[in-house]
Amino acid sequence: MGFEYDVCIVGGLGHVGLPLSIMFASKGLKVCAYDISEEAYKTVSAGKLPFMEFDADHMLARVLGDGTLRLSMEPESISKARNVIITIGTPIDEHLNPEPAVEKMIEKLYEYFVDGQLVILRSTVYPGTTERMARVLQRKGKKVDVAFCPERIVQGYGVKELQELPHIVSAVSPSGVERAKELFKHLNNDIVVLEPMEAELSKLYANAWRYVTFAAANQFFIIAEDAGLDFYKIYNAMTHNYPRFKGLPTAGFASGPCLFKDTVHLNAFSKHDFHMGSAALLVNEGLPSYIVDKLKKRHELKNKNVCILGMAFKANIDDKRDSLSYEILKILKYDAKEVYCTDPYVKDENLVSMDKAIKESDIIILGVPHKEYKALKFPKGKTVIDIWNFFGNGCLL
Repeated sequence: MGFEYDVCIVGGLGHVGLPLSIMFASKGLKVCAYDISEEAYKTVSAGKLPFMEFDADHMLARVLGDGTLRLSMEPESISKARNVIITIGTPIDEHLNPEPAVEKMIEKLYEYFVDGQLVILRSTVYPGTTERMARVLQRKGKKVDVAFCPERIVQGYGVKELQELPHIVSAVSPSGVERAKELFKHLNNDIVVLEPMEAELSKLYANAWRYVTFAAANQFFIIAEDAGLDFYKIYNAMTHNYPRFKGLPTAGFASGPCLFKDTVHLNAFSKHDFHMGSAALLVNEGLPSYIVDKLKKRHELKNKNVCILGMAFKANIDDKRDSLSYEILKILKYDAKEVYCTDPYVKDENLVSMDKAIKESDIIILGVPHKEYKALKFPKGKTVIDIWNFFGNGCLL
C-alpha cells in the first residue's frame, strides 16, 4: 500500500521523539510526530520547543514551514506511515519493577498498525520485549517487521548527536534489519547491527555503567569526607597527568529519568543479582541524606536558611525530572529554618531569583553546576557546599 508518511514517531513531541522527528524531517523524509500531550502540541505548532534542545529552533521552524514535519494528536496517523518509531517513557513502579509501558501502548494502539510497516522500539525496554512484541503483533494478524534501535543521545544535544553517533539497529527478521539500517542511514552511515536482546542490553549496560561510575566517585567522596579529608585534593593528585584515571568523574548528584531507571531494569532482568547496580542505587540515592546529615552535625540547621543552587537534574538544561536537588529540598524542609531554591532554566513557581536565594541564605548547596554559576562570588560568611568542585575550592562538609 502507499503511505502518506515515511515515518510516524509515537511520543514524537517528547525529549527523545522531537529531536528525532526534526532530524528525519530535515533530511527530507515526510515525518508525523504523534503525541497525546496537548500542551506540547500547542507549543510545537507555534514553532517553539517545549524544552531545551540546542541548535534546534531554526530547524524546527524550517521543517514545519516546508511541511516535512507534521504534528498530530490522532492515533490514526500511525496507519499512514511506512515506519513507526515508538519513543514513549518506560518507567518503573513503586516497587522498583519495570512497568510494561510499551506492551500496554501496543495493546492499546495495535489496531492502527497496518501490514507492511516497520515498527521500531526506541525506548528503553526490558530485555526480550522486542521479540515478545513481534509475537503479539503476529498473533493479532499484523504482518509487520519489528525492530529495536536504542536511543543514545545526551539530553539537549539530540539533533547534534543523532548525526554524529553510531546507530545500533536490531530486528526480529533479516528484512527488519535491512529496513532499519536504510532508515537510520539518513542520519548517519555508522550502523552497528546486533540481535534484539543484545541491543536491548546494550542500552541498559550503557546507562548502568555511567550510574556505577558516578557511584564510585560518590563513594570515594564519602570515604574521604568521613576521614575528615578533602576528596578533591586526592582526586586532583590521582588524575594529574595520569591517563588511566581520565574517566573518573567528580562526585555529584547522579539523577535524571534514565540512569537510575535503567539500572533498575538491568537489576530486575538479572533477577536482582546485579550487586554493583544495587550498591550504586544506595550510594547515589543516599547522597542527599548524607550531605544533610553532615551539615546537621556542624550547623544548627533549624536556625539556618539554606539555598539550593540549581534544580535541574543535570547542568545547563531545563529538565527537573528525578532531580536529586528536589530530594535535598524535601529533607531540608524538615531540618532547616528556610529553604530557597533557584535555577536559571527550570520553570517552577516556587523558585526565587538567584540573588535573593544567595542573599537570604547562610548555607549554599550547589545542586547542579550550571555555567551561569561559574563566575559567582559569594559574600563572606556564607558556607558553600560544592560537592562537584565546580568552583575549584574543594569540598569539606
